[in-house]
Amino acid sequence: MASKKSKAATTSSILVIDVGGNNVKVALGDHPLPIKVPSGPEMTAEDMVEGVKKAIGDWSYDRVSLGFPGPVKNGRPAREPVNLAGGWVTLDYDAALGAPVRVVNDAALQALGNHHGGRMLFLGLGTGLGTTLVGDEFVQALELAHLPYRKDMSYEDFVGERGLERLGKKKWAEHVFRVVALLRDAMQVDDVVLGGGQTKRLPELPPGVRKGRDDAAIVGGVKLWAR
Repeated sequence: MASKKSKAATTSSILVIDVGGNNVKVALGDHPLPIKVPSGPEMTAEDMVEGVKKAIGDWSYDRVSLGFPGPVKNGRPAREPVNLAGGWVTLDYDAALGAPVRVVNDAALQALGNHHGGRMLFLGLGTGLGTTLVGDEFVQALELAHLPYRKDMSYEDFVGERGLERLGKKKWAEHVFRVVALLRDAMQVDDVVLGGGQTKRLPELPPGVRKGRDDAAIVGGVKLWAR
């Protein structure tokens, strides 16, 4: 476990990499604006490393937090991502990035950055549906997106990007409200946060729900090394 001194080290020594289906966002812990590296279905894990290193140039860091768009087990990607190319399961991240790397689900990284205390559910509305439960002593990424919701379709089919395109903004927003209420009751949480790129398409937030901060992944990446 890191010593108190290492935990208190400057946040600029932590490189945060948030991998998404369209972009990889890269920032130092105290850098106000992340750099965006285009991703997409042809980006392999090695391509990501190469793109990140080219983008950051001579930035100095000694730890890395990486948000991965898929399930993570024992600190490593459990399977290849749906919206990217391969190599993520087998890559030696520490060696590739030249520093100790902590890998978590990308929704978990954002959830941790939005956590203020108590039991919180984070729902990320993006290409799909990211879900994470956070408490004062734990961060638990969940895989709720593909569970049955209605009409033999999943939660993701209704509140993810496909649902928005199929249903239109009004019907999609109605389902977002319903899903938030269902999952809040099921998880028995004190707080619900909505994040992700599609959140801005909601005409208003569901009752008792707050919007995630824009820099949540960066804040979460720093917090990850304090746990």
